[in-house]
Amino acid sequence: MRHCSVQVRGLLTREELDRYNALIEVGHYLESQNRYDLVYPVQKEIDILILPAIERLKEKSRQRDRDTEAYLRSKEELLAELDDEDE
Repeated sequence: MRHCSVQVRGLLTREELDRYNALIEVGHYLESQNRYDLVYPVQKEIDILILPAIERLKEKSRQRDRDTEAYLRSKEELLAELDDEDE
């Protein structure tokens, strides 16, 4: 079974995380029984389950980029104002 990243797991809702943990447990059991034919659908279900958390992670990244851009823009404006005062 493939685990998702810690960042993605951190953005799962409680209900999603409970389901994720249960599916991982089922998948590990099936692997221990060498039932790899059944592991594939369980892994696919996990992949579908974590998609909303992946989107939340992407949105956090986009927001961080917007915040950084705004910060840099304000710094440039401040430097421009200081240059104008010096002249």
